[in-house]
Amino acid sequence: MGAVTRGTTNPNRLRRANRWLTGPLAPVLRAAADPLVVDLGFGASPTTAVELRDRLRTVRPDAEVLGIEIDPARVAAARPLAGPGLDFRVGGFELPTGGRAPVVVRAFNVLRQYPVEEVAGAWDLLRPRLAPGGVLVDGTCDEIGRRAAWVAVGAEGPRSLSLSFRFGSVERPSDVAPRLPKVLIHRNVPGERVHAWLTALDAAWSAAAPLAAFGARQRWVATCRAVREQGWPLLDGPVRWRLGEVTVRWAAVAP
Repeated sequence: MGAVTRGTTNPNRLRRANRWLTGPLAPVLRAAADPLVVDLGFGASPTTAVELRDRLRTVRPDAEVLGIEIDPARVAAARPLAGPGLDFRVGGFELPTGGRAPVVVRAFNVLRQYPVEEVAGAWDLLRPRLAPGGVLVDGTCDEIGRRAAWVAVGAEGPRSLSLSFRFGSVERPSDVAPRLPKVLIHRNVPGERVHAWLTALDAAWSAAAPLAAFGARQRWVATCRAVREQGWPLLDGPVRWRLGEVTVRWAAVAP
């Protein structure tokens, strides 16, 4: 179920999402009865699935990654890399996992290529297929992974929005806006919550300009601390902020 997408990818492109999966999401992975993770729409190269398997096994040595692609030619090209903890299968949003419920489904740069009105339907197909406590990560990033954003979706619906960028790759936090997931990218206009969120980040970033003398990391930590003090419901703290990341509760940015 779904459509063939462009399939463009690059090595290490999804490192920011992988780092989050093995950070805040590590307890979910460790507690899973079946540590199956799906890389949905892995693209023309299986590189991201291989990297995901290797990264996940640093926190769950028996983690398994199933790369799913709707294009049979891409799956055939990937199969020579199948091995311990890694397999590939033709499929789409129906998730042909052989009856296993994945604890994580990572779908990066997939729904971005669909009409926005189809996003909710895709989420509705995927959510019931998650293991208890499982998470769908619907995200987008630039071509070499310097800027990324993703929504974490549980069985009950969306939970949070994360923004992540490499220090030095942006002049202000809202430069990440072109990488917002499809469900939000057209909502970045005055009057919408996500626009207010990015505006608040930019204002706090400007106010923290004197800290630039100590580096972008210190300036970003101060930015995140300021918006939290303003009442924005952040779900992380300085450990994640120092990585150029911030996660806010979904209700604060929902359309």
